[in-house]
Amino acid sequence: MAETKRKILIIEDEEPLLEALTIKFEKEGFSVLKAKDGEEGLVTAKNGEPDLIILDLVMPKMDGVKMMEELRKNDWGKKVPVIVLTNLNLDEMKILGKSPIPERVERGEPAEYILKANVKLEDVVNEAKKILG
Repeated sequence: MAETKRKILIIEDEEPLLEALTIKFEKEGFSVLKAKDGEEGLVTAKNGEPDLIILDLVMPKMDGVKMMEELRKNDWGKKVPVIVLTNLNLDEMKILGKSPIPERVERGEPAEYILKANVKLEDVVNEAKKILG
């Protein structure tokens, strides 16, 4: 029986970044779902139930914070790890200090925050692999 690919949902309104991340994750053997805004991302997440979500915060229709709030209302959505990939720094988001990833996910927080300005595609893939074990 073939090994099931880990499924990642990338929710990002910047088309070039969305495509670059998609290509990188597919080359690393992941199955990739995509969405260009929070509304589309929420529907795609609930229908596709990915193993991990990479989420931008500043997007049209529904921002990433609202999308994550809605996602966490769903039983499955409460448990899925989320990597926030954003241009906002933690102070701007008024986020409290870091805690271990499983506890953060249980509280509905993102598993990790990555600042777009400082990141390489490989860093995002490596963070996803670390979270997924």
